[in-house]
Amino acid sequence: MPERELAPYAARPQHSRGRRYREAPPRGRSEYQRDRDRIVHSTAFRRLEYKTQVFVNHEGDLFRTRLTHSLEVAQIARSVARSLHLDEDLTEAIALAHDLGHTPFGHTGQDALNDCMRPYGGFEHNLQSLRVVDLLEQRYAAFDGLNLTYEAREGILKHCSVRNARALGDVGERFIKRRRPSLEAQLANLADEIAYNNHDVDDGLRSGLLNLDQLAEVRIVARHLKAVLKDHPRLAGRRLVHETVRRMIDTLVTDLVRASARNIRSHAPDSIEAVRRAPPLIAFSPRVHEESLALKRFLRDNLYRHYRVVRMSAKARRVVVDLFGALASDIRLLPPEFQARAHDSAPRAIADYIAGMTDRYAILEHRRLFSIEET
Repeated sequence: MPERELAPYAARPQHSRGRRYREAPPRGRSEYQRDRDRIVHSTAFRRLEYKTQVFVNHEGDLFRTRLTHSLEVAQIARSVARSLHLDEDLTEAIALAHDLGHTPFGHTGQDALNDCMRPYGGFEHNLQSLRVVDLLEQRYAAFDGLNLTYEAREGILKHCSVRNARALGDVGERFIKRRRPSLEAQLANLADEIAYNNHDVDDGLRSGLLNLDQLAEVRIVARHLKAVLKDHPRLAGRRLVHETVRRMIDTLVTDLVRASARNIRSHAPDSIEAVRRAPPLIAFSPRVHEESLALKRFLRDNLYRHYRVVRMSAKARRVVVDLFGALASDIRLLPPEFQARAHDSAPRAIADYIAGMTDRYAILEHRRLFSIEET
């Protein structure tokens, strides 16, 4: 968005707090466009194609992956950013990078790795995403990581304990001072929620683990399903599902724009620093927020805890725990670049290695380490 169209409360690339390592200004693009481009070209971003949300990679070609999820989040976030006159490039960069540190096997993999790392400081994928862009990507001659702007880095770090924040320097300050990130960061967080709730509905129906009769018990789904059937009485199958989900997303996005605009008018921030001092301003209306929470609870009880998902999650957990145990018992099993890093902290180097795996690579590495027939 051109500078003259940005709201006074938007992040502005020429006023960025800068990068960890000084670089010449980019030519032909803004600082936040450079951030986005570096994220898209990163190894961690490409790996998201084979890291899944709910279903493990080999279970089907049409289920969402972390990559398709990140693209959906970015699309939603950019649309809202444009409506609110925020910086679209920063919003997109944060959306594309928010899952870079996620483990294989979705939240099951994260929980398993956190349990393994509990004696060594734990594991959290937001912190790992920041670690990826600050340290683990090895692409540039002058520095480790991607050397993103402060604003992109703070947006990636959605959650953080005060203990961890103290070790993170400038990007951890807001958790200590209880301040807010930019509106672009707040927006990317809620775009993530819109995307994963609705595509989990779609994937749950595609898998057969959910059906429309069950979902009709959820208010936001029932309301849109009824409206679709009123407009298209003969509609059925995948087209009925897609039309219902499409309208749900539209309702959530429209409400997010309206409610956030009201909050912004009410608090009237005149700069990004005023945003940081204000309460959260990007939000749903109370009614839609409650509907979204009800959908989230339904998915937790009926999809994430479905016995078939639980069975696969148990297998995935075993893969992560077995890998960690084997590598911790003998760091010589690690690839050479991770062996070198293990001299500083072997458990953290092992966590970096496992977190960077795709679903299918983790399964293959498990076979290599535990099957006598694999090499």
